[in-house]
Amino acid sequence: MRKSVENLATSKLTGGRRHPLRTRRKYEIDRYPNEALNGAQETVTRKVRGRGTKTALKAVDFVNLASGGRVAKAKILKVLENPTNNDYRRRGVITKGAVLETSEGRCRVVSRPGQTGTASAVPAGPA
Repeated sequence: MRKSVENLATSKLTGGRRHPLRTRRKYEIDRYPNEALNGAQETVTRKVRGRGTKTALKAVDFVNLASGGRVAKAKILKVLENPTNNDYRRRGVITKGAVLETSEGRCRVVSRPGQTGTASAVPAGPA
């Protein structure tokens, strides 16, 4: 999947085509987002720039819930809301800021599961 980069191939005010002088570099090519869902834990490791790796969650069933100075492992029951995108709430995608219903109550995700490979949360308070 090659996504566009600003001003690499645009059209002129007259509607004519403006042809780029070069193609996209490998570091300019984007990739599909990794959207963590509720389910049995499944991770994927991707290569990133600089010979590094990035471990991301494809599915997660437990969240690390930090409250009152202690961290507990809570089972995720369902995604209640996701301010990132209404479609994410409907599909049950877990991103940073998503409000989850867990075995310990409502919580808000503070980590980035699709980027860091962990799901951490704090209590969200009553609805």
